[in-house]
Amino acid sequence: MKKYFAELIGTFCLVLFGCGAAVISGMSQTGPNGIGILGIAIAFGFAVVAMAYAIGGISGCHINPAVTIGVLVAGKISGKDAIGYIIAQCVGAILGTFVLYVIISGKPDFQLKEWGLGANGWGEGYLGGYMVSSAFIIEAVMTFLFIFVILGTTSKYGNGAMAGLAIGVTLMLIHLVAIPVTGTSVNPARSLGPALFAGGKALSQLWLFIVAPIVGAVIAALVWRFGFDKE
Repeated sequence: MKKYFAELIGTFCLVLFGCGAAVISGMSQTGPNGIGILGIAIAFGFAVVAMAYAIGGISGCHINPAVTIGVLVAGKISGKDAIGYIIAQCVGAILGTFVLYVIISGKPDFQLKEWGLGANGWGEGYLGGYMVSSAFIIEAVMTFLFIFVILGTTSKYGNGAMAGLAIGVTLMLIHLVAIPVTGTSVNPARSLGPALFAGGKALSQLWLFIVAPIVGAVIAALVWRFGFDKE
């Protein structure tokens, strides 16, 4: 249970720090106080770095169902643990979103907008207005690269002491590219929490942020397992 609870706390922190930065301090702010895309990317990346060094020795710090599925396909975790991890991650993401909702609802002019609370999406009215095809491709490709980095840095070929930093920096880079397209998910749990609270289009588009990251994760795990993780 300690591993599962660590995953819950880690995903809670990822959503609260990352989505919190986007909603409270991010692109919706005007003037010098808005942190913009770079600030949001740094928040997500550093949240992963912090959690990697906090709970990495306990659970491996997946804090992402796509990572857990990729590690499962790569043969580095049991099916029982994978199920427990994914449940814990989803619960953590929902709790993180709930806390963020409680905080932001204390603002006098608060109104929950379409795709609110940092929800992911695409199409007309969402950030860059990109089409569903662009959203699916960027989520699948970026998740592929993310999982590949994770498997590589945590393998016998990588530098374990620097793995957390490398993974966090990779997530930051992914956000710098993908935020205008989908808000950046590469993590079904991270998308689930905000979508459940925002409802509407965010909830109806949630399927993409479950399917695309899993597709990217599975491909990355197969490439690593049969192309690199061999003598």
